[in-house]
Amino acid sequence: MPILHSIIHRIDKGDGETPARLLPGSAASASSPALDDLLASLNDAYHGKAKAWGRFADDETPPPFPAALSRYLAGELDFTALTRELAERLTPLVDAHLPLGGHLLVIDHRQGEARYLILALLHHREGFGIDDDLTVVPTRQLNLAQMPLAARLDIGQWQGGSASHPYLSWTRDRGGKALAEGFAEALGVHEPLDASQETRTLLKAFSDYVEQEDLPEDTSREKTDALIDYASDQASRGEPISLEELSELVDEQQPRAFYDHIRNSDYGLAPEIPPDKRTLKAFKRFTGRAAGVSISFDSHLLGAAVEYDEDRDRLIIKKVPTSLRDQIKRRQE
Repeated sequence: MPILHSIIHRIDKGDGETPARLLPGSAASASSPALDDLLASLNDAYHGKAKAWGRFADDETPPPFPAALSRYLAGELDFTALTRELAERLTPLVDAHLPLGGHLLVIDHRQGEARYLILALLHHREGFGIDDDLTVVPTRQLNLAQMPLAARLDIGQWQGGSASHPYLSWTRDRGGKALAEGFAEALGVHEPLDASQETRTLLKAFSDYVEQEDLPEDTSREKTDALIDYASDQASRGEPISLEELSELVDEQQPRAFYDHIRNSDYGLAPEIPPDKRTLKAFKRFTGRAAGVSISFDSHLLGAAVEYDEDRDRLIIKKVPTSLRDQIKRRQE
């Protein structure tokens, strides 16, 4: 994970009465094994955060940050100036929405053939260590679990002009809607995507596909596992879900079947969508068998297409599968 450029700026916020102020770094940070390890840990921590996804505004006059970033990539602006401009725009956000300041770490790096820009406002936490004399001593360390402002940009996808790839993501902690919206504005985001809603739509499309194909329970479970494994892996790596790749995994014999189902049914999904870990974890199938009756359905259908009457201990299925309905009708003829 070679680091091309990195820098640390400090946004200082004191007692709440004094406005936050920026203490900019004067030069890029020197490369070191410690910085490499911090980047790896930062990426891991970031991928586990709740995020929003989107792209830069595609206007004739681009917003300040993507405009400055273009100049940096063209060699017209140095990394220190680029990140200082960004830090200046983030300082009022910290002042208005956060109780504490922190250190703004910005790193331009490569990961395989891809190139990313990652930034995060980091706080410290107090801890303990043991020195060379085997004495317990107080120590401060970065708290990567607390990351109120962070973002990650896939530079290659942005420069390639991708119309579908959600190449920019940023943190969206619970209770911080105004902060997240202000952060998106500072980044110059256009048409942000709701990862949880996009993931729910994908799972709804998958459930419809399984029902339409009238698949056996074992086959349905295998395809569900394939979807969840792939989508969860993409989420862990901070990458979007490719519907074409997913379709190939869901059905190797008909690799485009699920993809065509999504396109033909107009679910409004782009070819690549951001995954949401929480939504994926909540997706499962309820399955039960007793007295010759076998029932299985996706958990998100409970309360919608399927209702449970606790008082009478019975399930109410609002939409009977077509094949099952036809079998019942033939039996009654």
